[in-house]
Amino acid sequence: MRDDRTIPLQPLAPAPRLPRVHPLPPADAGGVAGPAAPQDRLQRPLRDLRISVTDRCNFRCGYCMPRERFGPGHRFLPQPALLSFEEIERAAHLLVGLGVHKIRLTGGEPLMRKELSRLIERLAVLRTPQGAPVALTLTTNASLLSAQARTLRDAGLQRVTVSLDALDDAVFRRMSDAAVPVRQVLDGIGMAQAVGLGPIKVNMVVQRGVNEDQILPMARHFRHTGVSLRFIEFMDVGATNGWRPESVVASETLRARIHEAHPLTPLPPAHPGETARRFAYADGGGEIGFISSVTQAFCGDCNRLRLSTDGRLYTCLFASEGHDLRAALRGGDDDATIQARLRALWQQRGDRYSQLRAAQASRADAVVERIEMSYIGG
Repeated sequence: MRDDRTIPLQPLAPAPRLPRVHPLPPADAGGVAGPAAPQDRLQRPLRDLRISVTDRCNFRCGYCMPRERFGPGHRFLPQPALLSFEEIERAAHLLVGLGVHKIRLTGGEPLMRKELSRLIERLAVLRTPQGAPVALTLTTNASLLSAQARTLRDAGLQRVTVSLDALDDAVFRRMSDAAVPVRQVLDGIGMAQAVGLGPIKVNMVVQRGVNEDQILPMARHFRHTGVSLRFIEFMDVGATNGWRPESVVASETLRARIHEAHPLTPLPPAHPGETARRFAYADGGGEIGFISSVTQAFCGDCNRLRLSTDGRLYTCLFASEGHDLRAALRGGDDDATIQARLRALWQQRGDRYSQLRAAQASRADAVVERIEMSYIGG
């Protein structure tokens, strides 16, 4: 019997439309087989696996789960559709064998997945073929983090990234569209620091005319705290968040604004495939980062694969099609067969949406039914 149920939120309504889903490719469809870690068509290795453990969230942020689309009548995934913890563990084990070094748990809001610590215990023991422990992290809105931080750490979670778009309570509540005070999120960050879940990162999505006035307050608040603040350009993920190019505040504009108040010096990348351009405060106040998918695409070294709550694999955050891993996991195939099919999937990958965004947007037949962020995580 499965005891990893999600916490119910609302009555179910007609099922949402999801992108097309294909079977995993056959084992011999990708190209080079063998023990070596695979590369995709652009010679990018597989290093980062993001696992969405639930499609539910207690926030209704406009850039992710706007209430007009995810309101009381929205149908969340039914329990039988979700991958069990055992299935997630098996998938992660097979993908670690293909080169994954880092696993990030996402949602929805992952802390709404009941008994999440049980999954973390299973994933925390994974080792790469070289014997190194897999980095295990989690992205959360932190509204439920205070009560769970110690349990998550004891289970083996190493780090957390918190989504926080404003310090002003009125702006924060307007953006999250939830009856949660910003103090509750800050308390969650404080508890995570206290129990050793760090270093902690805070992600702020900046939207023109919405929370621009929170840029400097956020920078000031997290300076000298050991928390790394990262500013994210508002991205056109999914098809329901009302994205427009004029809503984007370019990272260079943000950097210049912060540099004027608190001088910055550039830092080298910490590792290949890093999404943020990092800077240090010249006075030793810590570091900040800028994630610039719109104005400075970083597709060239993207090494991430995303696993949805119901077992679909997506090779790009802006995907319009997925591949059905759940069917393979439940269909009786052995590990070697599934892993060979996963290798073929990665070797066929050629995604670089952000680099091609302008050209695709100008096409009359451009695909707009992309997968929603709440379904596969950010």
